[in-house]
Amino acid sequence: MGKIIAIANQKGGVGKTTTTVNLAASLGVLEKKVLLIDADPQANATSGLGIDVESIELGTYQLLEHTKTAEETIIETTSPNVDLIPSHIDLVAIEIELVDKEEREYMMKKAITRLKKKYDYILIDCAPSLGLLTLNALTSADSVIIPIQCEYFALEGLGKLLNTIKSVQKIHNPDLDIEGMLLTMYDSRLRLSNQVVEEVRKHFGDMVFETIIQRNVRLSEAPSYGESIIKYDASSKGAANYLNMANEVVNKNKEIA
Repeated sequence: MGKIIAIANQKGGVGKTTTTVNLAASLGVLEKKVLLIDADPQANATSGLGIDVESIELGTYQLLEHTKTAEETIIETTSPNVDLIPSHIDLVAIEIELVDKEEREYMMKKAITRLKKKYDYILIDCAPSLGLLTLNALTSADSVIIPIQCEYFALEGLGKLLNTIKSVQKIHNPDLDIEGMLLTMYDSRLRLSNQVVEEVRKHFGDMVFETIIQRNVRLSEAPSYGESIIKYDASSKGAANYLNMANEVVNKNKEIA
């Protein structure tokens, strides 16, 4: 049985999509069957895997509306062992459209739970907000990865996200765990980066991944070519970081074949 992991943080620019795309590609390289669900209307995970967003006809929008089955919205990507449920700017309307529906927080869960038999990992790239889209992702997920940038405002808003996770655990999904906090955009030359790492490790201990994602030019360039870092430059520091992280995730979930 596979595992559903949401990658969430309401702060923008912390490395959510970079993490989702590259973790998916790295798990694929480790011969795990992966489905990436792009639940962000900006559709950066979709374009980051080389899919032309304008050509998307079926995706997360139809999945949440229940007008198509999950299987009908899945497309293959050029990353080995990685499939995708793509996003489109239309997804921005879903929060308004779901407001009056019964059990609106469970729309994604109802649509994707059975896919756990087909995939080892299902990764959900969340929008930078704590709205209905993110709530659907957290209600569906077995666990959540929280990317935290190694910068001054890193811990700002983290309390709010943790409170949201607690409230989801209490009301919608008692089995939701925190898979881990991932430190991103680390620059060893900056005292501030080192201070943030120290603070986060001090406060959250074992909840923090050992792997730290370092600032890396190749990592920033890869999305503009529609490629994961594994495909774009497998010898880069960014690729090594995400492969290490994927190994951590796999080792933590050894019960997944």
